[in-house]
Amino acid sequence: MAHFAQIENNLVTQVIVVDNNDILDEQGNESEVVGIQFCTDLLGGTWVQTSYNGNMRKNYAGIGDTYDTTRDAFISPQPFPSWVLDEDTCQWEAPVAYPDVAEDSSDIYIWDEETINWVLSPLEGE
Repeated sequence: MAHFAQIENNLVTQVIVVDNNDILDEQGNESEVVGIQFCTDLLGGTWVQTSYNGNMRKNYAGIGDTYDTTRDAFISPQPFPSWVLDEDTCQWEAPVAYPDVAEDSSDIYIWDEETINWVLSPLEGE
């Protein structure tokens, strides 16, 4: 199965699954161009192929993500103002690394934008 994202003003508005048979070119090879045409004929709009396992365009497209044409990548919304985009992965990273937690620990940390740090979840121990 192939996945295609509809793009409007560089934002992903929907993601659909297309049968591999619907994206085959005249030689029987899978083709993004054929898939885009299939989606356009079916639903109109602008389409870009995405990969569920991240093999293309850095990340799997999700509704609300941005399609960055310069990076040829799907980028999720920035989760917090302090987080920065990793140019290699096109994923957001906290300015402070997630705390090391022992394998047998049940500690869960959440991001606190006010302190720009990870803090132990207030639900811990409940």
